[in-house]
Amino acid sequence: MSCEDAYVDISAKTDYAVRALLELAAREPSLVKVDAIIAEQQLPRKFVEAILGELRRAGLVRSQRGADGGYALALPASEITLGSVIRAVDGPARRGSWTTDRMRRRYTGVAAHLPEVWVAVRAALRQVRDETTLQQVLTGRLPSHVRRMIRST
Repeated sequence: MSCEDAYVDISAKTDYAVRALLELAAREPSLVKVDAIIAEQQLPRKFVEAILGELRRAGLVRSQRGADGGYALALPASEITLGSVIRAVDGPARRGSWTTDRMRRRYTGVAAHLPEVWVAVRAALRQVRDETTLQQVLTGRLPSHVRRMIRST
């Protein structure tokens, strides 16, 4: 699969947050300095520092100040879902989302079944997001339903 084929609409903030958390997960239980995260993942310092602050406030990361300080996961990687990361940095999904707004409209003719497809798309995204953990991404042992989706693309 090429990078173009793998494109999804994920915010840069979410992408950076997951990548930073994967760096922390790979080095558990050690404290990791911001410099190590930005060097390994080639991320912008200001964004990473701000994102780590948001992840700390969300209870996903803990920090320790000082020369021996750094960041570590506040929970085991097996308990942190991609959905919890997305909600921590991008906020909860809006209730009045594009799909929900259109579900209230009446679709007719050739588009009569389109609302059912939008429900399925939303459910598939939610399933991947909320049932895939950092540990699974780190090890490549993705949930079976995620592996099936990858193979079918």
